[in-house]
Amino acid sequence: MITETDGVKTVNNTATHLASNDTMEMHVSRGFTPWFLEQKISLAISTYQAGKVMLLGFNTRGDLNLVERSLSRCMGLAIDDDAQNLYVAGHYNIMRFVNALPDGQSTPDHDRIFVPQATFTTGDIDTHDMAITKKGELIFVNTAFSCLATLSLTHSFVPVWQPPFITNLLPEDRCHMNGFCLNEEREPGYVTAVADTDMAGSWRDNRRTGGIVMDVQKNEIIASDLSMPHSPRMHNGKLYIQNAGTGHFGTIDLKTGVFDEIALLPGFLRGLAFSGNYAIVGVSKKRKDRSFQGLQLDDNLAEHKMQPKCGIYVIDLATGANMHHVEFTGFVEELYDVQVLQGVQRPNIIGFMKDEIKRMYSVGEDQDKLIV
Repeated sequence: MITETDGVKTVNNTATHLASNDTMEMHVSRGFTPWFLEQKISLAISTYQAGKVMLLGFNTRGDLNLVERSLSRCMGLAIDDDAQNLYVAGHYNIMRFVNALPDGQSTPDHDRIFVPQATFTTGDIDTHDMAITKKGELIFVNTAFSCLATLSLTHSFVPVWQPPFITNLLPEDRCHMNGFCLNEEREPGYVTAVADTDMAGSWRDNRRTGGIVMDVQKNEIIASDLSMPHSPRMHNGKLYIQNAGTGHFGTIDLKTGVFDEIALLPGFLRGLAFSGNYAIVGVSKKRKDRSFQGLQLDDNLAEHKMQPKCGIYVIDLATGANMHHVEFTGFVEELYDVQVLQGVQRPNIIGFMKDEIKRMYSVGEDQDKLIV
């Protein structure tokens, strides 16, 4: 249930695995709503920590509207160009949600209704970033096996690329590959990893300065000395990344490998999308486990007197200015991914915990049949 009072939205948590702090409040900066409305977009946001997929858009009155559904340890998201298919990486599967509305049509309340239509069981391979190529193939980061992979009707996954320094395809999380994006030709382009290591879990000893960016097509490292880099994304001919271990968002020079800082944000960065000349950056509070200790991020936040936050921040790419933000408080403390639904402003998503999924039907034509 969602209520709104004094500009703050409160969401009651329905996930059964969270025993305490069972509400979330969404605090919106003064200029966010008119900016968001002007962009003609909505956002898909995942939080594996709280087990939620959230769609942020508007209702028919023009007020901000947050739809949230419980999905266990959901991480990477992928959306196709016309926002008809939404893929969500879960704990041991990848789910495909399909817009149930006929092409170009809407209801009085929604311009997209995403319904779960297929689930691919992958096992617990710790799927991170995902993207859809120009051929329509879903490619995802298989972090446990240190490779890029794609879906299969008969297997857990099909590997399509692994770094040359990874010598065996084993579920050992050898380098903690996490981020992935397509290049300008919409083919597998770039990946980020915490270190170029080849032993189980050895990346944990290299979190502060061992981070790398790799060019998939060239099969080589193009940037190094980073700190837990995440979320590489190509936009307008530039490669953007989040140097999460320092809290900096910036670009990688594709010729020199130099990381150029654009903005420092108040938390551990994961999730990145764009709308025109703006970056939409996901920010998380830092976990207290060993993987997040001893990072430069702590010193940077202390130096600038910044308290760790969880939310999304809108950054002007021309100036690096923090223009707007949406902060989450309560049971959501970490985000993973952020995706833009272009031209969509009133999205809805059907989950598995309410009866509405029992009444959602769509009748296909003969060519829709799956022949195995």
